[in-house]
Amino acid sequence: MKKLPDLEAWAIFAKVAKTGSFAKTAAELSLSQASVSKAITRLEKRMNTMLFHRTSRRMSLTETGYIALERASLILEESEALEEEVTEQSSKPCGLIRLTAPMSFGIKHMAPLLPKFMLDNPEVSLDIEFSDDLIDVVANRFDIALRISNLVDSSLLARRLCTVRLLLVGAPDYFKRYGRPYHPRDLVEHRMLQYAYPPRHMWRFRHEEHGEVTQSIESMFKVNNAEALNFPLHAGLGLALQPEFLVQQEIETGVLETVMNDWSVDPITLYIVTPPGRRRPKRVQVLIDYFVECFAN
Repeated sequence: MKKLPDLEAWAIFAKVAKTGSFAKTAAELSLSQASVSKAITRLEKRMNTMLFHRTSRRMSLTETGYIALERASLILEESEALEEEVTEQSSKPCGLIRLTAPMSFGIKHMAPLLPKFMLDNPEVSLDIEFSDDLIDVVANRFDIALRISNLVDSSLLARRLCTVRLLLVGAPDYFKRYGRPYHPRDLVEHRMLQYAYPPRHMWRFRHEEHGEVTQSIESMFKVNNAEALNFPLHAGLGLALQPEFLVQQEIETGVLETVMNDWSVDPITLYIVTPPGRRRPKRVQVLIDYFVECFAN
């Protein structure tokens, strides 16, 4: 009769590979050091090969050990996911969700949605990082990332949430001093403010009658946070291309005004992305569904 896989021994093996020590592994798993040693010996006898190089000072994986670790890690992850999935079917969402989003959008539009989600799911906890840097979702072990029109890593699983218009805006005081542009070519005569990430030196405009025009932009002020552009904008220092969600209130109150309204630029797209190759825990899927419902409006 063929022997069944020894998942417990493989779990111990993976932990030893991580800690580099029988003693540390035994302490972390609440086992005796002898039990850890026996599990590794059992695997090596079964595989008829050495998994570790052992010396009096250190342990290291053999070449076969590295191969075994890669495969064992996948099997253990799937085993853990299976148990979690079966358990979740009859339970409420619970556990930690790690989430990252762009700074301005996250603070202004995502953060206000989260209290209701947490009230509806009291056993879920959130660890949130707002950043305009393109964070490595996999390496930093995030469950969810909100991204705006920048999906560099094609291995990520992406779902479109919504599109956001970009508006060319300025303060009334600016227009009194410098006048208004009516065509993309007019922008070379104006003082321009720009969000610095990702860098955009060429702006592409579209018009129903005149077609497409691409205009080179020289900015006198650049900053790596879109919301920070509102300060020089309000002071009348220049014009900026801003997401509608950041300037809508200022436009409604007259603090800022739009120009070149008969010209449009490509809208930005908001995506929700998740790491590849991993089953989504119930808590993560529930939050994704919540965001989809909220941003559909």
